[in-house]
Amino acid sequence: MGVFRLGMLTSSPASQQRALLAAPTFAALETLGWLDSVGVVEIDPVVSDTTRSQEAYQLPPQTLANCVVVGGRREGLERVAACIVLFTTRADVNGIVRRRLDVRKASFLPTERVVDLTGMEYGGINPIGLPEDWPILVDRRVVETEVVLTGSGVRKSKLLLPGSLLARLPGAEIVDGLGLPIAH
Repeated sequence: MGVFRLGMLTSSPASQQRALLAAPTFAALETLGWLDSVGVVEIDPVVSDTTRSQEAYQLPPQTLANCVVVGGRREGLERVAACIVLFTTRADVNGIVRRRLDVRKASFLPTERVVDLTGMEYGGINPIGLPEDWPILVDRRVVETEVVLTGSGVRKSKLLLPGSLLARLPGAEIVDGLGLPIAH
């Protein structure tokens, strides 16, 4: 398995592409036993952000999954969660995510901080290999997508995998309406 086609991209199993994965992502795939269930495709790092990848590789926008890291404070303690939503939506940070974290205000963590906390490169952040104590909120539309493209932990590649696999991540919660529709 691990071979998926999406737009102009064809993946090969992650087990054959260790050099194209961030260390935390590879370690998590190995621990989960998913090295042959997830595909990896090398891309031009210049087009790593979702909009540019979509254009460069002719990818259907409804198959692109973004991972954002959100946090807030309650009683002096920071609470952090990862949110996985489709490119055609934006995470409901100040509604669903704020309530799930039980904080007064939730916001995106600064890029440099996310990179430090995850061990992944900006433009490659993904839910596989995140800190174990973070909840991973996955929009139901992502789970229902046959094949999604998301980061690999590095800018020079992407993961292709069944959206349903993300529901099986430790700490994953399927959330209806997590992604609010937007126009691109």
